[in-house]
Amino acid sequence: MSPIHRINPAELSPPAGFSHAVTATGSQLVFLAGQTALDQRGGITGSTLPEQFATALTNLLSALRAAGGAPADLARVTVYATDVADYRANAAELGRIWRRLAGRDYPAMAVIGAVRLWDEQALVEIDGVAVLP
Repeated sequence: MSPIHRINPAELSPPAGFSHAVTATGSQLVFLAGQTALDQRGGITGSTLPEQFATALTNLLSALRAAGGAPADLARVTVYATDVADYRANAAELGRIWRRLAGRDYPAMAVIGAVRLWDEQALVEIDGVAVLP
């Protein structure tokens, strides 16, 4: 049985690509550092938000797998975007990328606008918390 339980009350707007609340009863927390579209050499790859989002999410999931977790173990994810309007304009494609890489078990999520990220060429950064069984 999964330690993650997603809660989406009927009185709230239907969630699209996130869960309104998540409870977790597992035995180990994994705090995932913010990941951008850095490649193994430390350079940002991709020039568009969807390209960078795919790489940043892949990096986050790689760190999660290295800690013994899987995408369904994500309880909370925060996305930092340097252009929220661009994020909204690409929301459908970003959702397809999420489903391809992480499936349909959505964590509680937030998207936060940021003036700039640590890596100046980064358009997006993703961090999270996972709960392992």
